[in-house]
Amino acid sequence: MPVVVVESPAKAKTINGYLGSDYTVLASYGHVRDLVGKDGSVDTDDWGMTWEVPADSKKRIKDIADALADDPNLILATDPDREGEAISWHLQEALLNRRGIKKDMPVSRVAFNAITKTAVQEAIANPREIDTPLVHAYLARRALDYLVGFNLSPVLWRKLPGAKSAGRVQSVSLRLIVEREMEIEAFDPREYWSVRAMLETPRGQQFEARLVSLAGKKLDRFDLADATQAELAVQAVESRNLTVTRVEAKPGTRNPSPPFMTSTLQQEASRKFGMGAKAAMSTAQRLYEAGHITYMRTDGIDMAPEAVHAARDAIADRYGKDYVPGSPRMYKNKAKNAQEAHECIRPTDMAKAAGDLRLEADQKKLYDLIWKRTLASQMEAARLERTTVTIADRDEQVELRATGQVVAFDGFMKVYTEGRDDDAEASDDDKRLPAIHEGDAAKKVAAYADETSENQLVKAPSNAVLGQQSFTQPPPRYTEATLVKKMEELGIGRPSTYASILGTIVDRGYVRKEGNRLFPEDQGRLVTAFLSNYFRRYVGYDFTAGLEDELDQVSAGDADYKDVLGRFWRDFKAAVDETAELRITDVLEKINEVLEPHLFPDKGDGTDPRLCPRCEQGRLSMRTARSGGAFIGCGRYPECNYTRPFGPPGMEGEQTGEDRMLGVEPESGLEVWLKSGRFGPYVQLGEKTDENPKPKRSSLPKMWAPEALDLDRGLQLLSLPRQVGMHPEDGQPIETNLGRYGPYVMHKRPEDAKPIYANLADEEEVFTIGMNRAVEVLADKRANPRGGGRQAAKALRDLGEHPENGGAMAVMEGRFGPYVKWEKVNATLPKDVSPEELTVAQAVELIDAKAAKTKKPARKAAAKKPAAKKKPAAKKAS
Repeated sequence: MPVVVVESPAKAKTINGYLGSDYTVLASYGHVRDLVGKDGSVDTDDWGMTWEVPADSKKRIKDIADALADDPNLILATDPDREGEAISWHLQEALLNRRGIKKDMPVSRVAFNAITKTAVQEAIANPREIDTPLVHAYLARRALDYLVGFNLSPVLWRKLPGAKSAGRVQSVSLRLIVEREMEIEAFDPREYWSVRAMLETPRGQQFEARLVSLAGKKLDRFDLADATQAELAVQAVESRNLTVTRVEAKPGTRNPSPPFMTSTLQQEASRKFGMGAKAAMSTAQRLYEAGHITYMRTDGIDMAPEAVHAARDAIADRYGKDYVPGSPRMYKNKAKNAQEAHECIRPTDMAKAAGDLRLEADQKKLYDLIWKRTLASQMEAARLERTTVTIADRDEQVELRATGQVVAFDGFMKVYTEGRDDDAEASDDDKRLPAIHEGDAAKKVAAYADETSENQLVKAPSNAVLGQQSFTQPPPRYTEATLVKKMEELGIGRPSTYASILGTIVDRGYVRKEGNRLFPEDQGRLVTAFLSNYFRRYVGYDFTAGLEDELDQVSAGDADYKDVLGRFWRDFKAAVDETAELRITDVLEKINEVLEPHLFPDKGDGTDPRLCPRCEQGRLSMRTARSGGAFIGCGRYPECNYTRPFGPPGMEGEQTGEDRMLGVEPESGLEVWLKSGRFGPYVQLGEKTDENPKPKRSSLPKMWAPEALDLDRGLQLLSLPRQVGMHPEDGQPIETNLGRYGPYVMHKRPEDAKPIYANLADEEEVFTIGMNRAVEVLADKRANPRGGGRQAAKALRDLGEHPENGGAMAVMEGRFGPYVKWEKVNATLPKDVSPEELTVAQAVELIDAKAAKTKKPARKAAAKKPAAKKKPAAKKAS
């Protein structure tokens, strides 16, 4: 039987059902080789690369090789993009280098854009060779990322202590987020006012109009600059009789959006469901592997002709022939070189809506979105009537305008309308207007009596005219949707990379997500400031986009990947070498200058924002700690030891760095201080003196807010360790304390070589635990040393029986995070998957992957024992 290899078990299972018993279908579980993780794995002389097969993949390779022993006919059926082509190439290289595999073994490559029976069988019937230009583009991208990582990251570590690694495209996306935040911080709001009136037609129907002209002059946005001018405008409208002078109704059409490609799917899933790029792609992957949608990593928006006809048939069937345009809609790819795959993302069966399929909740939402967008893309345009009404007094001293639209035929809007980003300008066109005729009197109606606003309002005595204060707004922070959109506009990254780029900058602590907004962390600002000053070209938008274009030329066969790498390395190596002469003090001062608006904001009183608030002589600057990270300190250290956390004073809940006296310890009369050190806030008893060089200190637990700390709590911390009492069995003391790994209770019996430590669940127990409870916790610890006295893991969610092997599955609460438990297999949940969102299919995949990892060593150990017994047995037989 020919051996067909795909990436995942789910995909293998689906394809096996289509091919039947004539083929053996196996999964590689993704990539089977990677660059050796050390310097020198990419040879910059001849661009050779040193690869290794990770331990997890060796079993996959062996399983495939064993299957090929029966039928040496290999069919590589990995995904139809660069990454899929690379996996096939790696599989071929790894297998042909194994003993027992014939070098002339027939190897064929098949690709299908959808996992349907027809598509798979047609692909098997039309094999091809591995696409060498696509592989070369992958090799070039992999080498570029490796060279940047292994050469730029050490520069960061040396010159910017505490900084983590830098990625080629990740650094550019981080720069976008940081620069947007700096725009927001530097933004100076400008006041402006608008005036509107509530009017009524002779037939008693109300509508709202906005003042657009005053005293014969068209009003621009800032012409009404303050409350006085707004009040004069309100009085002008209030004092005049108004008439409808013009009604213009213009027919218009609105065409549907094209079907989804990767970036637009990620954007729309974020807008409509708050679904992150990684979650959207993971869900789409499961839909693809189940055969419900076409391949989901693509920058193409064209659709196969048979799919277009199927969509038109489904539209006519569900909504009627009026919704089917006279001819099919054709969409052209906007990407300069759409190489990632062939088609748009669409359902494989247009006749099946989400309700017709058995899907899990997240899959159902995403499938419904894809199905509606696909059908809408082939539907008739919406026909609208846009109306503009002009209202003025007899002398035309004031002129107001009302706009609205009426949907004459909903067309594609019956099924789907595209979401709008928060930064998209709102329009009045969506309002509906009543029937209004030229010459109609426009009577003012009291409608604003109860109008409220955070900003100032100016109301006419009749409450029919309202002036409202507004301020210009800074550009909004990026969401995952708008960041992907911006990267796509700039030509940075490719569809298959967006989710991993976003995940990397969050995981490294450079960016945090609050709601759906992306905020740069201070560490991200530091890295961006450093790279923008010393490697500006390599975090440049045009340079990065140009490099993507070169990689596209390689994938199209129009450029040699070694030439691309050679040109990049020559200039990049020179830039890295130049940093060898940089002194850390110079780097820090440069970053101080760049981040000055953020770190040392203007106080507004004319004083130097960098003047030390304690000694009032030294200047504040950013400094790096030995342990990594950064803080703000006085330039007169050690004469002045003022410090505060890195970042602006008082922002984001950070401490201002000012020492605070909590009170006086009654017995000693010493002052109790709350101080802010390089490693966080702490309490200290007394000041450092020659007689008392090391005053007693105690760090605040992470859960304690420094601003809420009082004298009593400070004294509690300084009283540690606390003696609970003497153990009733041996008379030895039992103590509690706060340690490196949290709160604990400690006891040492006379016969013990070392004391025993048992963790406590809560910091408060350190101060409140009694003798009975302490003895119980210690006894549990002694009875179960490995368990640390903890209770059995708590079940968070029951997942039911394993669908294939039987046995209960559940999500458990673990010390290091939630995990899936099935029999003796415990599989940790990925960080981006919550216990509530975990699906049964995901759980099975995690269990299978974990089981595969743990089987190998067990099998090795078992194999050794029989081998030792076999030899003597053979001798006896002879």
